[in-house]
Amino acid sequence: MRLTKILRLATRDYGHEWQMSGCFVLALAAVLGPMLVLFGLKFGIVGGMLDQLVENPENREVRPVSSGRFTLDWFGNMARRSDVAFVVPRTRSIAATIDLSSDKASRILPAEMIPSGRGDPLLPADGPVADGMNDVILSQAAAEHLQVQAGDRIDGSIVRHYRGRKERVHLDLSVAAVAPVAAFARDGVFADARLVEALEEYRDGRAVPELGWQGDPPAEQRSYPGFRLYAKSIYDVNNLKDDLTGQGIEVRTKAADIDLVMRMDRNLSAIYWAIAVIGLFGFSLSLGASLWANVDRKRKELSVLRLVGFRTGDIVWFPVTQALYTGVLGWLLAVAIYFGAAYTINGMLVDQLASGQQVCVLLPQHYLMAFAVTVGAAVLAAALAGWRSARIEPSEGLREI
Repeated sequence: MRLTKILRLATRDYGHEWQMSGCFVLALAAVLGPMLVLFGLKFGIVGGMLDQLVENPENREVRPVSSGRFTLDWFGNMARRSDVAFVVPRTRSIAATIDLSSDKASRILPAEMIPSGRGDPLLPADGPVADGMNDVILSQAAAEHLQVQAGDRIDGSIVRHYRGRKERVHLDLSVAAVAPVAAFARDGVFADARLVEALEEYRDGRAVPELGWQGDPPAEQRSYPGFRLYAKSIYDVNNLKDDLTGQGIEVRTKAADIDLVMRMDRNLSAIYWAIAVIGLFGFSLSLGASLWANVDRKRKELSVLRLVGFRTGDIVWFPVTQALYTGVLGWLLAVAIYFGAAYTINGMLVDQLASGQQVCVLLPQHYLMAFAVTVGAAVLAAALAGWRSARIEPSEGLREI
């Protein structure tokens, strides 16, 4: 009952002195509002850059600089690594080509064969897979040149010079899907790694029993000159690069671009938090001093409360309650300021942004974190005034009567 009454008295007093209460709320919003806008800009710009890095699979690719000799055991070990999302063997680039034709186009199209498989980062995760010796996925450019779409059939052929004779074999291929434009800009065919390997075997004069192609016996120990390798995330690229370099494999990555954005994120975060701590610390001292002065100004009223039976712990809740009101109302006003500023900033730059992209943006957890920090700082500031109010004796009220 005593606590309920003291909370009611603190609330009525806070509303009665609305001018002073409003000044406290405006002071908090003046500090918190710009900080929310600053963090929204930091999160929107750097967060957008990080999202682009994460979503673009090219940033997770690890490319060998020169040819090597990679065995199936090596590929098996890499595929089992937790930081590797996708890895397949690459054949020699000169052998990874095929001539394509369709009934709808008059030209024969030379295209690059890209070894692929389930989980290929360049292809949609829920889309069809180039699986087996007859299903392929065409790049957008190749599909347009051949005038075909998913479900159509095309003819693929390759030529070799074998024992003094020129030989050509044909493959009846089914277009399982057409890859997104960003997957491969040139004329290309995403195919099962076994099919790409079969084309190289045939060109080298070896037999391919799966396709009925005659030739010399296959090599007993197969090795590959290259690979397609993608890290699980952009944060794993550096580690993979270091491990491969330690194996004597020179690779090329976009680790420098990733590191630049991550350093920018860390530096801007450090600057933001330094400003936030200084601002909240200054406001907490200002609010604490104001509440202290408010308690001194109301010493007579607070001592009378002690005189009529309120305990020390009850009196402490008087400034704490008012500080909570200031924290909540100041946070609400700061959020309103942020929404107005963010709407203006995003509207000014809408022509320079991609669809759905925002320069100034905050997530729900950011608002909750700002609320918790604001209310916490207000309560800590009120603790100083609460300690002051707890030292007021009932006798002070008697002397004032």
